[in-house]
Amino acid sequence: MLKNVRRPALTALATILALAASLTPAGAAPSTRATLTGSAPPWASSSNFKSAAAATDSVGFRLYLGWNNASALQQFATSVTTPGSATYGQYLTPEQFHAQYSPSQAQVNAVKSWLTSQGFDITYVPANNHYVAAEGTVAQASAAFGVAFNTYSVDGLLLRSPAADVSVPASLAGIVNGVIGLDDTAQLVHNDISNDPDATPSPAFVSASPCSTYWGQLPATGYTNPYGDGTLPYTPCGYTPQQVKGAYGLGSTPYDGKDQTVAIIDAFASPTIVDDVNTWSSARNLPALSPGQLTQVVAPGTYKHPERGLAQDPQGWYGEQTLDIEAVHGMAPGASIVYVGAPNSFQDLDAALNHVVDRHLAQIVTNSYGFNTERLAPGFIYPYQDIFIQAAVEGIGVYFSSGDNSDESLVDGYATADFPPSSPWVTAVGGTSLAVGASDNYLFETGWGTARSKWSTSCSTTPTWCPTPPGGWIYGSGGGVSTVFPEPYYQQGVAGVSTAFKAQGHSGRAVPDISTIGDPNTGYLIGQTQTFPDGTTHYSEYRIGGTSLSSPILAGIMALADEVKGAPHGFANPAFYSLGSTVYNDIVTPKSIVATVRADYYDFVNPSSGPLRISLRTFNDTLSLKTTPGWDDVTGLGTPKASFIGALAS
Repeated sequence: MLKNVRRPALTALATILALAASLTPAGAAPSTRATLTGSAPPWASSSNFKSAAAATDSVGFRLYLGWNNASALQQFATSVTTPGSATYGQYLTPEQFHAQYSPSQAQVNAVKSWLTSQGFDITYVPANNHYVAAEGTVAQASAAFGVAFNTYSVDGLLLRSPAADVSVPASLAGIVNGVIGLDDTAQLVHNDISNDPDATPSPAFVSASPCSTYWGQLPATGYTNPYGDGTLPYTPCGYTPQQVKGAYGLGSTPYDGKDQTVAIIDAFASPTIVDDVNTWSSARNLPALSPGQLTQVVAPGTYKHPERGLAQDPQGWYGEQTLDIEAVHGMAPGASIVYVGAPNSFQDLDAALNHVVDRHLAQIVTNSYGFNTERLAPGFIYPYQDIFIQAAVEGIGVYFSSGDNSDESLVDGYATADFPPSSPWVTAVGGTSLAVGASDNYLFETGWGTARSKWSTSCSTTPTWCPTPPGGWIYGSGGGVSTVFPEPYYQQGVAGVSTAFKAQGHSGRAVPDISTIGDPNTGYLIGQTQTFPDGTTHYSEYRIGGTSLSSPILAGIMALADEVKGAPHGFANPAFYSLGSTVYNDIVTPKSIVATVRADYYDFVNPSSGPLRISLRTFNDTLSLKTTPGWDDVTGLGTPKASFIGALAS
């Protein structure tokens, strides 16, 4: 989250032009230099300045080279992913992509030669020649790129950045179009995972009793219903894969994702993941992982730099990895899973994504991380866009969670979508609050947006809900309208999109595209080895959610869809928007207020730690975003029905 940072004054069109022509002749720089326009992040401002960066500090970065024939590539990416096109589904292999669009070896050598002449060590070049990775010192970077490096205070972190846009030799102006790693923007990445707002992913979390095994099983007697007559239900303990599949009409499907491969990109790697998944699978009556079904990969050439600013949180990412794998395995237990973990959560997620796409490790990629808002340097965004486009033409579908802060207005002061889900070349997956019945049947869904009141004596001499329900907003499905990317063709004329434009005062790519279960109060039951306050480490199961759940759930469903079709759907947004409304559960504002009573242990772990924390969770509190008939900026097109997979395959 970027607080107290001036919003960049780039319009959507101006930003796209800056991305398309990143290198321009430098103004004050010598004529032999060219400026990498938009390479300095917006937070590197005088108001955030702290000090000059230490000259001897290490720096690792990737200098990105743009695709050749970029305009033709964009046109081909559109045609190959659009149903009805003459080239629909005629994807390229990585080798074909390299031959037609990758930077040449001569271009790579020119970049390497200059970097070497400046004293940098060249560490890696991927097969698609998309970037040259190098390492050196701040002093070398300052001399090579013609700019000072400073440290800045951003959201409580001390981040390093060039003080202004960097420049490179004019001879590289037609080759280089972006850089990642010279600044610390990547330290602001977050995963979209949630146990509870009072306890972000931590060494241990245990779902408290009482809780319901299905919606409405246990009435929360003794607690008033502020919304009318009747007793409110206790929050579900966490749904199983069978319940989620049943709700979305997949309970009796004979398909299991066999011969399909899903890639999951996260940071770090849980040392207990295989045992955890197998123990969890046994409890769910799912098959254990077969030999080789789950592989774990560290992308080559990633930079293991010293920690700066943001404390690494391997255990928090272990929970993310566990959720992602168990969500995919729960939906598609026959699918192969490739886990690609960056060695840190700072700056290597782009390299991990590039590795998956360029080696074609999977036809589906799910990502549960992102940046609050789009306030990123264009030179940071453009390399990601290139990777997404390569994925599209190779038949790889890239899915991103839409975020957990609704319209971001309570975090950053104005309504905006997040990046990367705001890219028009990825599928942004939103979250819902899902009610599953006793027969694993679909009861209802609302948009995920939660407000909370606590049962206490803070507002009265006797226990009552405080503050007055619905109480304070705590989290919800990300959505909104991009200020960077224009409206993609597949969203044009879609009901609801124009309403979202008007609500946020600008037109652009609208988020999300589609949704699945996300609310942690109607969340998913996962199993993970956790470290408890008494120092013991053991396997336990707990409820979890966030759009970190929504994205891998959909990835698993798409593995089933690919199996049914007998071919990858790849970048599926054009297909999703062409299917019509009958294959989606249209999530609209409920006729009456929906709420549940949630119990948490006093320390979120031990039943004996103190009195239960009792809170009222009110659904569909979505800030400025609204659930409406048709597409909306909370849930997109809606959630899949039983007919969804068949319609995609036809």
